[in-house]
Amino acid sequence: MPSSGERIEVRKTYKLYIGGAFPRSESGRSYEVHDSKGRFLANAAQASRKDARDADVAARKAFGGWSAKTAYNRGQVVYRVAELLEGRRIQFVDEVQRGEGLSRRQAERVVDLSVDRLVWYAGWADKVAQVVGSANPVAGPYFNFSLPEPTGAVAMVAPEDSSLLGLVSVLAPAVVTGNTVVVVTSYSRPLPAITLSEVLATSDVPGGVVNMLTGSAAEIAPWLASHMDVNAIDLTGVEDAELARALEESAAQNLKRVRRPGPVDWAAEPGIDRLASFLETKTVWHPIGI
Repeated sequence: MPSSGERIEVRKTYKLYIGGAFPRSESGRSYEVHDSKGRFLANAAQASRKDARDADVAARKAFGGWSAKTAYNRGQVVYRVAELLEGRRIQFVDEVQRGEGLSRRQAERVVDLSVDRLVWYAGWADKVAQVVGSANPVAGPYFNFSLPEPTGAVAMVAPEDSSLLGLVSVLAPAVVTGNTVVVVTSYSRPLPAITLSEVLATSDVPGGVVNMLTGSAAEIAPWLASHMDVNAIDLTGVEDAELARALEESAAQNLKRVRRPGPVDWAAEPGIDRLASFLETKTVWHPIGI
């Protein structure tokens, strides 16, 4: 028993986030998460192939309703996520600081940038179509429009080194443009992603729009890359060149769109490149009325 004035630390075991709920891993496995100095922080679920499949089913089910919302409404929903993240700022700062080995001031800047990044993408929600779409000149009495549409269910391997800002930077643009996502979080620093899942669960984001899988990308990502009901995959967090190449080859089986950027400065201005990464262009003709 602890002496007077002391208490036993609560050792947390976190779950996955799939379809708006927090299930245990189907495999029953978990792994220990440590801080930058090797001290125990918590246990995280080790997602399996079945968990990846369940997450994609949830993302596919949510896609119709989410993509049908107006861009303005999706922007409002993502802005609400920023508000809730701001409300849990102290917790996020602590998790980023301990996981990434940053100073308090550095961790606070990362969290503030993450909130600002969500707000920035929320503001672009109803504007991106005007930038990447077009009204095309044609010969004849017709209107010809090129319009962006979301790709569908997108799998993502989140950055390993930037457990919150990097995660938000890959997640937000895909979601705000109408896609649903299955994210493989940072393996060694999953706690900010887990806490973000709790934020999403209490926000206006419908269940299944975002699904978080903790565990090894080397184990989980191949199942997502080869899954025939996944429309695209973002390999931002894959650092192993051989694994990235294997995932690209698997993704080719159903012509998935693949994003594989080089090193990224997450603190830099994001631009609109990621907003357009998982949009398809649909061109329509319409006769001009007389």
